[in-house]
Amino acid sequence: MALSLADIHRLITRRGEEYYGAEGVSQREHALQCAELAEKAGASPALITAALLHDLGHLVHEMGDDPAAEGVDDVHQFLALPFLRPLFGDDVLEPIRLHVDAKRYLCAAQPGYRGMLSFASQRSLDLQGGTMTQSAAAEFIARPYAADAVRLRQWDDLAKVPGKATPSLEHYLAIAAEATRSVPA
Repeated sequence: MALSLADIHRLITRRGEEYYGAEGVSQREHALQCAELAEKAGASPALITAALLHDLGHLVHEMGDDPAAEGVDDVHQFLALPFLRPLFGDDVLEPIRLHVDAKRYLCAAQPGYRGMLSFASQRSLDLQGGTMTQSAAAEFIARPYAADAVRLRQWDDLAKVPGKATPSLEHYLAIAAEATRSVPA
């Protein structure tokens, strides 16, 4: 079933107040903070939309509050893609799909990056395959949209500030409308 922008609004409104794992912010706060960081960086509407929706996979399934704490990789980077594909192109979907691998890449490419991750992100990293080898990192960064996924991942790391004021969900869904394949219904 494809999601419309109205469906995305309802989903984030209904389930967005759930906590984002052990990060101390809600799913909604995390999504809005990530989108705001992308917007302030001058990202395209597509990349701002990817930043907003990168963790939507956490909201489209029922895996409990913090699957990583239970030793489960919920593969959230893939779960929302079938619901979003009719609405968005690869410029939105690929950074979402690749943002977990971007974390693994950054651990290989930037000494000390893993140590800067929150405890929850380090725990999920281990479940997601850990640090990439140097050859895997070189292959990853050469892929289309990998650079966008890395930027998204860096915003993701910073978008965990409890109580931070951001523009509204409606503001970012208006930007998402610019990134759709066609005029949303």
